[in-house]
Amino acid sequence: MDSDLALVMGCLLAVLSVPSILSAVSDQRAPRASALTVLIAAALILYALRENPGRYSFAELPDVFVAVAADILP
Repeated sequence: MDSDLALVMGCLLAVLSVPSILSAVSDQRAPRASALTVLIAAALILYALRENPGRYSFAELPDVFVAVAADILP
């Protein structure tokens, strides 16, 4: 797996898990699925950071997202 793709997937999973966490907490349920999703997202982000140390910064994240979108879309 490309490290750029792993970083983008991890960021998207992390963002998408926030509503699930808030829903579980507001319904007074344990956020088990949300916690698993956050762990997967963290693992993907850490994988990307370990594969290319020093490659990513907050200023470069939009460029990484655009590059991954350009690779996926025809």
